[in-house]
Amino acid sequence: MDEDFGEFVRAALPGLLRYGHALTGNPHDAADLVQTVLEKVGSRWAALLRKGAEPIAYVRRSMANAHVSRWRRTRRENLVAELPDISIHHDHDRLEDEPLWQALRALPPKQRAVIVLRYYDGLSEAEIAESLGVTKGTVKSQTSKAMASLRLRLGNLVGDGGDR
Repeated sequence: MDEDFGEFVRAALPGLLRYGHALTGNPHDAADLVQTVLEKVGSRWAALLRKGAEPIAYVRRSMANAHVSRWRRTRRENLVAELPDISIHHDHDRLEDEPLWQALRALPPKQRAVIVLRYYDGLSEAEIAESLGVTKGTVKSQTSKAMASLRLRLGNLVGDGGDR
């Protein structure tokens, strides 16, 4: 069973890291998210296979749920009396200044997950619903809301598109 899980991780890891990057907005948080979820899934691997669950769908749903949970926990402001003396240097992500990336990061986590699975991973509505543990109708409504938000945010940059 451990060999099966190891093989699954080797095969799925690049795609999971890309999915995590799209969910979290940066590769470091993506790696943390993937590692956290794979640790949990690894301990339940045998039971997961006995239940006949699709491992990649289960891991994607777990990643989306873990990301939403982490986002809820950390979105609260932490006020401090004094600013730290040491400045924290973060490597600049090359996608940080891209308008599409900024608009995608501004979406709520569930909408972002649906958009990433649909247009980045190329999954169908049914596959997304299974991956996230929601109905197909929820996938459609989240996609519609997300696309409207992206059009609104990006419309100012592109113009009205009437000159095509």
